[in-house]
Amino acid sequence: MARAIANDVIETMIELMELPGPTGQEEPVLAWCRKTWAELGAEVSVSRVGNVTARIRGQGPKLLVQGHADEIGYVVKSIDERGFVFLADGQAGGSRALHHRHPVGQPALILARSAIVPGIFATVTGHIIGTRADEGPLLALNDLFVDVGTSCKLETVALGVHPGAGVIWNPPTRRIGQRVIGKAIDDRVALAIMTHLLAAVSQSNPAYDLSVAATVQEEIGLIGATALGNEVTYDLAIAIDNGPIADYPGVDRREMQVELGAGPTLVYKDSWTHYDRRIINRLLDTAIANDFDVQQALFPSFGSDGAALIRAGIPTALLGIATRYTHSPFEMADERDVRGALDLLALFVTTPATPLEPGPS
Repeated sequence: MARAIANDVIETMIELMELPGPTGQEEPVLAWCRKTWAELGAEVSVSRVGNVTARIRGQGPKLLVQGHADEIGYVVKSIDERGFVFLADGQAGGSRALHHRHPVGQPALILARSAIVPGIFATVTGHIIGTRADEGPLLALNDLFVDVGTSCKLETVALGVHPGAGVIWNPPTRRIGQRVIGKAIDDRVALAIMTHLLAAVSQSNPAYDLSVAATVQEEIGLIGATALGNEVTYDLAIAIDNGPIADYPGVDRREMQVELGAGPTLVYKDSWTHYDRRIINRLLDTAIANDFDVQQALFPSFGSDGAALIRAGIPTALLGIATRYTHSPFEMADERDVRGALDLLALFVTTPATPLEPGPS
């Protein structure tokens, strides 16, 4: 018997944000999806690379709604003789300049093989800075380390820290007005929306044969979505991801006009692909007919799992959730955009559906 989900979609998003799941170590998030989606009455399956898919059968076209499970992180590369932990980038793409990610001073979690080790991201600060002849304006890779409160390498190793362990920042999630601030809105917002979409559809008669999927290793090159697209055939797909916006200082609004609180974003193009306009038009028609707020945009310097699905031959749209300060410990989203995306998708998947028209999008 399927159960109703008790949490509001924002509470579910926060619950998911607070799970640790860097690229390559997504298991806590995937375990949550397996358990919760099965309890909602969906048919849950796990691929060989770890993707989790949940299906609620319907009579219409096979629709996939997808989001990725991994979050931005680092990987331990070495431990020095004093016990400090040095880091390598845990993913690909985006800015590799550490000062753009604002890690210094953030609480850290090292996800080792046999332990979870707390620490703090640190660098030379305060009075010591003035003693360095080579002090530059930017933070270089080896200027950043994690302090786990030990005095030597042997003590750090004894805690369980080892090269290859994942490292995430771990600030508390906060709510300010209608905004949520914390790590991993990218892309736990998608998993929260998909969870509540399953709950809504399980109590109704879906117009699609609906599957949702939590995929692995998006942040290093769309790995899980590529595997998923090669393993299963769908008639159409909607990828959900957070997205860049231009409603705060330092961003040229001529580049895009997406803002917090104005609704989910229909993305026509990013750095890797043009999205399928047939699906975008269906989503837009649904929004207009029901007076839902949506935004329309291009996403420069951005890519999503939707590109991997398109390469696998699946017509795909990208639904963006506006997010300030992406790929940082203090990503910010607006509750209205999250709820709006859920409402739009819930109506979309219960509206009588026909196969996509043939021909290019």
